[in-house]
Amino acid sequence: MKEDITRVAELIEILKTYPGDLPVFISGYNSGYECFYYLEIRGVVHQDENIYHDGEFQIPERGKSPEFMAVILERMFRDD
Repeated sequence: MKEDITRVAELIEILKTYPGDLPVFISGYNSGYECFYYLEIRGVVHQDENIYHDGEFQIPERGKSPEFMAVILERMFRDD
């Protein structure tokens, strides 16, 4: 796992330095930015060899255990 991943406590401290009324976006699928519609804690596995559009962290396959828990900002799903 990358060492530069921000932990929740670090993210809170960073966000405290910004105006509280700014929106929060995440990267879009190909370009631009999207709203996120909820956040949750989920178990994930690190798969850094995945192709770029699949992301290097995934939900474990059925019957497999997660490597660690993470806060996930789930982006809006758009099928247009």
